[in-house]
Amino acid sequence: MMMKLTISKVTSRARLGVVTSLGQNGEKKLEVPGCLLYTKTASPPHLTHDTLQTIEGVPPVAHVTLATLAEHQEVLEEYKEGVGKFAGLSDTVLYCSVNDPVTPSPSGYNTNKKALKVDWFQCLSDGEVMPQGFTRKRAKKSVDRSLGYLDECLQLLAENEDLKQKVVIGAIEGGDLLEERLRSARETSKRPVGGFLLDGFQEISMSRETKLQIISSVTAELPEDKPRLIHGVGRPDEVLDCIECGVDLFDSSFPYEVTERGCALSFDHHFQPDPETAGGHQSPDRAPVSYVLDKDEIDNDDRNGEEEIKKEDPEIDRSKITSYEICLKEERFREDFRPLLPGCTCYCCRNHTRAYVHHLLASKELLAGILLMIHNFQQYFSFFRSVREALRDGKLEVLKQMIRRQTS
Repeated sequence: MMMKLTISKVTSRARLGVVTSLGQNGEKKLEVPGCLLYTKTASPPHLTHDTLQTIEGVPPVAHVTLATLAEHQEVLEEYKEGVGKFAGLSDTVLYCSVNDPVTPSPSGYNTNKKALKVDWFQCLSDGEVMPQGFTRKRAKKSVDRSLGYLDECLQLLAENEDLKQKVVIGAIEGGDLLEERLRSARETSKRPVGGFLLDGFQEISMSRETKLQIISSVTAELPEDKPRLIHGVGRPDEVLDCIECGVDLFDSSFPYEVTERGCALSFDHHFQPDPETAGGHQSPDRAPVSYVLDKDEIDNDDRNGEEEIKKEDPEIDRSKITSYEICLKEERFREDFRPLLPGCTCYCCRNHTRAYVHHLLASKELLAGILLMIHNFQQYFSFFRSVREALRDGKLEVLKQMIRRQTS
């Protein structure tokens, strides 16, 4: 059964809608803009199936990657029932991409997708074009190769009964060359694909303006009735930029990366003061304020601010920590008995404190990753719900400005 995208509202280029006819029986649906459930080896990082059930708003589509499943190929071929059942995700729609958005794959990487028995899969593509070190000729070759791989893939699907119901996601390549990106978009659109992946943007070094111009130009060439995906774009401000350029779906590797840093998402995205219209996540007794750690909170800390914190925590890599998170490895949280984020309804915030998670991180306890992953996933999924509500209510610009104010 071919999935179907229905768009209910378009604001500028941002699209509000729903993807239906998902799963073997076609009973599942995925709202857009939205994200997929990020996995490692087809399992949500740090979480069991039971702990995953405690998280609100888990997407119905899980993102599995060939990069993390390659070493299990022979096992899956022998198992014969697919990676979904193998990993305990039998009721979940599975999308398989070639690369992991967090960990770059080796050059020329690929493996057998048939053994995985996924619902959607990205066709093999030549996406290794970079702005530095590659010529226009190389960019053109990447598009030609990717289209050739796509044609071979579609031919295999047409000839194999087991694969005919699978959805192929065509990759848009071309590096930072707009003309090649547009050619890739136009030619891929002519093929019977179920959706499009704007590939390679997580690895290409280019200015924000150039990136958004290319993304916006590419999505303008794509049909309106098929979803557009992008990998490796996860920061809230960057997500909103891409949504305004016409992107529909994102991976959720960002909360995993935040967890691996020992951090908790702490940004505010509830643009409505009414708790009922804000999706039930805003506490009735709290004002609609930002929950990013502010300067006063740092200055009042017993450790006398960031300068001393940096001295005491030389192992913390601050270069990757964003303004949307707090690092609970820092000593100033040792006696902080508040929840990770005031008003958050996740299991961690309802039952534990910043001080406890700090203790777990200092002790290198595995429970730290579990609690942080629960919190960060729930906050991230809730953020996308706020994006859809803002689009629905005509307040996307209000949300965008709220997020921008929290960007350092």
